[in-house]
Amino acid sequence: MEKKQQLPRAGREKTKKIRIGSRTIGGGSPILIQSMTNTKTEDVDATVAQIEELTRAGCEIVRCAVPTQEAAAALRQIRRQISIPLVADIHFDHRLALAAIDSGADKIRINPGNIGSAEKVRMVVDACRERDIPIRVGVNSGSLEKELVQKYGGVTAAGLVESALDKVRWIEEMNYDKIVVSIKSSDVLMCAQAYEEFSKVSSYPLHVGITEAGTLLTGSIKSAVGLTLILSKGIGDTVRVSLTGDPVEEVRGAKQILRSLELRSGGVEVVSCPTCGRTQIDLIGLAEQVGEMTRDLPMDLKVAVMGCVVNGPGEAREADIGIAGGKGFGLLFKKGEVIRKVPEDELLSALREELKLLEGSI
Repeated sequence: MEKKQQLPRAGREKTKKIRIGSRTIGGGSPILIQSMTNTKTEDVDATVAQIEELTRAGCEIVRCAVPTQEAAAALRQIRRQISIPLVADIHFDHRLALAAIDSGADKIRINPGNIGSAEKVRMVVDACRERDIPIRVGVNSGSLEKELVQKYGGVTAAGLVESALDKVRWIEEMNYDKIVVSIKSSDVLMCAQAYEEFSKVSSYPLHVGITEAGTLLTGSIKSAVGLTLILSKGIGDTVRVSLTGDPVEEVRGAKQILRSLELRSGGVEVVSCPTCGRTQIDLIGLAEQVGEMTRDLPMDLKVAVMGCVVNGPGEAREADIGIAGGKGFGLLFKKGEVIRKVPEDELLSALREELKLLEGSI
């Protein structure tokens, strides 16, 4: 059997290890999935409820916007009620960063360039050092400094890298090095190039993602392409799939990307064939039902949903278990071998029962 090609790990293994609350990133640690709440942070109950939903979906670090002092104060109550690290997202006002730190945030996300004077940045850095809180330096193509835009003749990967390095040096000169870096752009190729170039000259851990990627369909596609370009080079320590929509979908998308690249195992992967003229069942509806049924199963398993009883089991022989539908009946199979023929309307329940048996044997 041909040995599978493994993605490079050297980039992640050389990055600096940094502790964020109860989790560690960098130095070859597992890539962690991150998302961001879209509730009003001041609404503690709604924010906690959404974080709990994100956590159940597989989110491992969560970020909350902190646009007001009320939001910064709310972080204290939120932090007490959640189980994953909490990142405070700060723009422009250093006082909000200081208040978020005081409220127990596990990490602060800032762009030092829009915080204001060096003295204001120093106040934030000093507070993070005192609490041993990492700083995520965020650089975005939409807010690249005018002088760098002029220098490079527009927004470019080189300009983004230079901006990020400038911000990192700024914090280093203040005698702090618990730094995480993100370099975001909605331009997939520019973003991937910027991350690759930055990783060549810095060992700080990287939070990767394609910003402003779009809605569920377009955003998922752009994120999958961009993250594959980045992660396949061994770059990236945390990831976010940025979508205009339910943040739970961000987490599900990130999990699927990591599984597809074999950077994460665990969880049920559902594979299904495209519909064609041979299909005699509601394959689309059946595949969706199987996806919902298996979404939260604590099993490392590949489940196939096929629309043809003739070729389906053989085509899906790499799946651990699967079903193939025909006219009025279907087949239940394991590793390509048929184990049972069942009526069409019992196909889903037969798969459910078989999965329960498998779960009990693990």
